[in-house]
Amino acid sequence: MASFDFDQAEGLRRMLQGPRPRIVTFLSATPEDDKGAMLVNLGASLAQLGNEVLIVDACEREYGVARRLGIQRAATLAHVARQECGLNQVLHAVPQGFSVASLGLAQRSEGDADARRLAKTFDVLVKQAGIVMVDGELGPDGELPLPLMAASEIVVQVGTSATSITNAYALIKHLSQQLGRRPFGILVTGATEAEAKVVYDNMSTAATRYLAVTLNSMGALPADEYLHRAARLGRSVVDAFPLAGASVAFRQLAGKFALHALPQAVRGGGTQFGA
Repeated sequence: MASFDFDQAEGLRRMLQGPRPRIVTFLSATPEDDKGAMLVNLGASLAQLGNEVLIVDACEREYGVARRLGIQRAATLAHVARQECGLNQVLHAVPQGFSVASLGLAQRSEGDADARRLAKTFDVLVKQAGIVMVDGELGPDGELPLPLMAASEIVVQVGTSATSITNAYALIKHLSQQLGRRPFGILVTGATEAEAKVVYDNMSTAATRYLAVTLNSMGALPADEYLHRAARLGRSVVDAFPLAGASVAFRQLAGKFALHALPQAVRGGGTQFGA
């Protein structure tokens, strides 16, 4: 079997190669707060490297990034789609160095027409962005809310527990049945490199054998008390505790992520979203 390090590099290359904009939708098989914490710290790490980062909170039930950062009651992209506000009014710069926008829901009374307007609004937004990370969840119908999210790169966050691994595999099976044969990224959190390798190898073997699906390793992020300390301070771990093990891991992941997402690095202040 190929080495875990090679799998990580090859997985990142496959998941993030291609023209801008890069959109990566993150789904989780871990406790609800884990994904939001991971995205805040990854976004901050990418911003520290000089990248223009937008996180779109597409969660309605889960504990999304907007709620985590206290901006969940703000106007959403759904309001823009209904022409109730401008695009610049839904983009919020946060102290961690990136921007956040909430998706919102299409109005049920408007049906497909409102959903199409929301999809077009999202398309306009991401074309102005550098790196777009979607804090995602499946809707009541078991589908992603927008076609562009379904067509984006999809990364599943998984822990080391049997329950998390089982849930992640079930999620991948469900997605592959809906979206057809396609690769999925696997990011193992709360794990050492050795633990993450075991999780990834087992899931990859099962997905290849029983689903004919290729999984790509996105690496590992360790459990670290400094993550919780930084969150209580309202800061990212890479800013508050730059020498912590989690900070080192996030910087490494962000470096690989940015390298493959942006072949030509964005320098300077970058373009203002929604300008």
